[in-house]
Amino acid sequence: MLYELRIYDIVPGRMEAILDRFRDNVIALLAKHEMKTTNFWVDADESKNRLYYVLEHENADSRERNFEAFLHDPEWLDIQYRTELNGPLYEKIESIFMQNVPFFKSI
Repeated sequence: MLYELRIYDIVPGRMEAILDRFRDNVIALLAKHEMKTTNFWVDADESKNRLYYVLEHENADSRERNFEAFLHDPEWLDIQYRTELNGPLYEKIESIFMQNVPFFKSI
């Protein structure tokens, strides 16, 4: 399993708009493209204006294939257009890819 930690630096004043977009549309659309959202956070320090979430992928190849399909999905393009009519929601996105270590098991 490949885990992707995605970190968004949100445009000031746009946190609620991006949270609404994920809640109302994007999490389900990611699942449609075989990307499971395993957790979702906002920074405890609100001044950092950051959003974090983890996606599960079967492997790196499936991540690339599924994410590419997501980015070209007409439903995503419509959601992106509608939710960014008043400007972008984020300034940058960072992805960190992780794998489990063999000695650690969740309790």
